[in-house]
Amino acid sequence: MSDTKTKKKRKEKPPIEEPLLAPGHRACSGCGESLGAKLVMDAAGPNTYATCCTGCLEVFSTPYPESAWKMPWIHSLFENSSAVAAGIEAALIAQGRDKDVNIIAMGGDGGTADIGIGCLSGMLERGHNILYVCFDNEAYMNTGVQRSGLTPFDARTSTSPPGKRSWGNKTTKKNLPGIAGAHGIPYVATATVGYPNDLINKVKKALKIQGPKYMQVHVPCPLGWIHPTDQTIEIAKLAVLTGLIPIYEMEYGEVTRVRKIGKNRRPVEDYLKPQGRFRHLFAKGAEAEEELEKIRQIAEDNIKKFGLA
Repeated sequence: MSDTKTKKKRKEKPPIEEPLLAPGHRACSGCGESLGAKLVMDAAGPNTYATCCTGCLEVFSTPYPESAWKMPWIHSLFENSSAVAAGIEAALIAQGRDKDVNIIAMGGDGGTADIGIGCLSGMLERGHNILYVCFDNEAYMNTGVQRSGLTPFDARTSTSPPGKRSWGNKTTKKNLPGIAGAHGIPYVATATVGYPNDLINKVKKALKIQGPKYMQVHVPCPLGWIHPTDQTIEIAKLAVLTGLIPIYEMEYGEVTRVRKIGKNRRPVEDYLKPQGRFRHLFAKGAEAEEELEKIRQIAEDNIKKFGLA
């Protein structure tokens, strides 16, 4: 008997589907936002329409006349990704083509929490069957790393520089998932590129739900956070394990599921030290220790509020 007959026939692997966000775009090395967008689109599948406001994601994926998007995709103004998505839904309904179609509106933290919060609120209030995804890299990275409403406390940005009169950004992160949940919508979730399977599952879950949905995805930015490009995933995980970025789901304004950290909890310093935007907090002296204690308290409050321990 020949060797060819005795060998077991290998199972052929299914062909890999073409990603909706194609490789070869111009994102920075280690960009958490490009990874987050790819995961969202891979979860959504090809029957998807997407809108995106001005920001890093729009700039690195669509340098004229090129595009990395492999499905219907619209870029409009900084503030109105959600409004344009609502218009797409209305047009598809009018044409009778709204069945089994995913509509996703996207924006960064600036275009979502600040400039676009009015349009987002309107989309949620009117009840459009749209998933809004905020890619939260915690500053206006595309225009020079200016602070946004989602920039963390004491972080260095170009408009919140630390110095003799300041330790950095003076405000804490805006509770945008809570604001979205206060609209009484059926689904709100937070996620991170540090846990990709969780992110993918939440996107799939959201798209099965009728009505408006909001997801906030934490995406490290090596350029703005000033960390090594090969540490994006590790830093994303540390944000969760320190309690600074709680991962949870809400339904109709009530928290229904949380990702507990338990015995895996890490001190906030493990998350802060690798990032140049927090380097000033490790200066010697009692005042620096007082600032670190404030950040520790933010983590403690999150752990208590969401029952993360």
